[in-house]
Amino acid sequence: MYTAIRRYEGVNEPAEVVKRATEEFAPMLRDKPGFIGYWVVDAGAGVVATISVFETQAAAEESTEAAAGWARDRLADLVTGAPQVTAGTTTGLQAG
Repeated sequence: MYTAIRRYEGVNEPAEVVKRATEEFAPMLRDKPGFIGYWVVDAGAGVVATISVFETQAAAEESTEAAAGWARDRLADLVTGAPQVTAGTTTGLQAG
């Protein structure tokens, strides 16, 4: 598995960013090859993070490129600056 975490700072309306990401961007990812999961975190203090998990590095990197374009188009009025991206191979414990 490969995970991409995007951290957005300076978010003017975190609840609206979470709503748009969940309702608009998440469904776009669902149909991508290798999609495992997508989560949005309102960390408070104007910080929102998203977590995308895919089977391959290439798919996760494609999701980061898609997120950049989507954010430019749909979040420009709510987010200042580009996100900090942390990505890498994922290991750990999973429920079930």
